[in-house]
Amino acid sequence: MRTKTSSTRRKNLKRLFRRAKGFVGGRRKLVRTVKETLVRAGVYAYRDRRVRKREFRRLWIVRISAAVRQRGMPYSRFIDGLKKANIDLDRKTLAELAVSDPEGFDRIVEQAKAALEQPAAV
Repeated sequence: MRTKTSSTRRKNLKRLFRRAKGFVGGRRKLVRTVKETLVRAGVYAYRDRRVRKREFRRLWIVRISAAVRQRGMPYSRFIDGLKKANIDLDRKTLAELAVSDPEGFDRIVEQAKAALEQPAAV
């Protein structure tokens, strides 16, 4: 007996069109164009999940740098001071502290300055 694929095909097309919801014009209505667009969208999504991590790190560094410069210290010296003071805070946390808790950030900057001023232990 011959089997027909209409219900399976309709189900697959509905799945495609659901994923293409919000696209404009033929990118939402034409099967071939929908497929191409979804493949490209998937590639961009995969790539940008990695790019997002880079962009946030850059943002955090800019925020920390601005906050540290207001306190009379360059960013690179601040990070070096943190390492020497054995303060293990990531950049996300430091940026959040700089914005939301300036007094706490001041204490961290002072500890980093003090660690830089101490002679290096051999």
